[in-house]
Amino acid sequence: MSWEEPLAVSLALGYVVLIIREKRLAWVLAALSAGLYLKIFFAVGLIMEAALQIFYIVMAAYGFWVWGKDRSDAQLPIRRWSTKAHILLLGAVVIFGTGVGLVLARFTDAALPIPDSITTVAALTATWMVARKVLENWLWWIGIDLVSIALYLNRGLDMTALLFAGYVLLAVAGWVSWRRRLQAQL
Repeated sequence: MSWEEPLAVSLALGYVVLIIREKRLAWVLAALSAGLYLKIFFAVGLIMEAALQIFYIVMAAYGFWVWGKDRSDAQLPIRRWSTKAHILLLGAVVIFGTGVGLVLARFTDAALPIPDSITTVAALTATWMVARKVLENWLWWIGIDLVSIALYLNRGLDMTALLFAGYVLLAVAGWVSWRRRLQAQL
């Protein structure tokens, strides 16, 4: 894994930087990074994180398609969801993620199955929000990234933990950038 993790980290960073700038090429980098991380996470026993990478590859194709649709305004607009919608969604994520984690704990030797599952379900949700350009995706990512740092440090993925620390900073920058753009849209 000596070259795979640094390359996956580099591609993932490029993805986030391009997403902040609303560049369609970001989705290509996402797919490439996810392909590498699929192998990496499976090798260290983070089964749900590995499964998440398959979703990321599918979402990369979806995001590339949605962000490239021919529109009169030439770009998918940034939007907001209500606080109530986010609270309900968060509750569903915690309940579903815990359930998946309990199943993994019983039937597999997965490492840290409950936090792995909750962060995975939350990441599924947040990735869908990115593809739909929901502003609050950045707030979701801050929480997901902070928990993920602990998961990765626990599994000896120091570079990936460092990547996710950088993601926290990039998520703050993404929130500020997209919020400004949303205000300019209004």
